[in-house]
Amino acid sequence: MAGTNRQERMETLRAFDLSYIKTDETIVLAGMDEAGRGPLAGPVVAACVRMPIESAILWVDDSKKLSEKRRELLYGEIMAEAEAVGVGFAMAEEIDEINILQATMNAMRRAARQVEADVYLIDAVKNLDLRGREVPIIKGDATSYRIAAASIIAKVTRDRWMREAAAQWPGYGFEQHKGYGTAAHIEAIRRLGPCPIHRRSFIGHFL
Repeated sequence: MAGTNRQERMETLRAFDLSYIKTDETIVLAGMDEAGRGPLAGPVVAACVRMPIESAILWVDDSKKLSEKRRELLYGEIMAEAEAVGVGFAMAEEIDEINILQATMNAMRRAARQVEADVYLIDAVKNLDLRGREVPIIKGDATSYRIAAASIIAKVTRDRWMREAAAQWPGYGFEQHKGYGTAAHIEAIRRLGPCPIHRRSFIGHFL
């Protein structure tokens, strides 16, 4: 039953995307999402993914609904099958300077510049001024196969970055909470002070 449910879920996500190209199979479609808007530390990471029309990877879904192990496995499958993948970063300094929404938009633009497409399905964000048509979709990572794939690439990329950051800045527990505002993370900020990857505009009231 579980396998059947996963198959149905994946087909529902695929059908949403294919509705954009059913009248013209020459349309090139990409999906885009981000990870890391809410954490107190680290970058916001955007991914733009162009998958073949026939792509049907079973477990592709909103990254938040998947375990870390499952996301890592899917990352490899998506990267192997994708026609193009772009990843864009906006670091803590940029987030502090222009705010998280504008930094997220910049990260998305950087990712999209690496992926040619006629139509970009985007999780919620609009007005990116991309070369192709932009389709902002509320809760897109739970609606679109390609946005879901992008959400997995963005999340895994960011989580790996934060694990590397944990080795460079030990004591904060980045490998565990990935920069999110857990009680342990807040306590570490108060005890150790901020490090270079902390978002000063997010943590001021903790200091």
